[in-house]
Amino acid sequence: KMNLEECYEAIDSDYDDVMRRLGSETLVRKFVLKFLDDTSFRGLKEGLENQDAELAFRSAHTLKGVCQNLGFDNLYEVSFDITEKLRGRDTDGCEELFAKVTEQYEKTTDAIRMMED
Repeated sequence: KMNLEECYEAIDSDYDDVMRRLGSETLVRKFVLKFLDDTSFRGLKEGLENQDAELAFRSAHTLKGVCQNLGFDNLYEVSFDITEKLRGRDTDGCEELFAKVTEQYEKTTDAIRMMED
């Protein structure tokens, strides 16, 4: 088990920055745990699998925004990259970017699960 600050350390993200922005550990913890229910990663995966570029783009864009708000820096960066790639609504050549998103998503969600009560 780890606390919220250790969770941010585990994913190489700036705990102090997110605390400055959101102001309350209770609030940050609530939204971090809620991230496990967020469907944007699943939507991105589904969109890419089905060559549904609109779904993939919307999902990547949502994931990027959520990560930015929560200060999940590494997942934000790779989500940003795939969002930009999908902006033209073309799923071709997204495999490598999606692999990076998946790696960071799993690292992030694993750390969050280590924190759960």
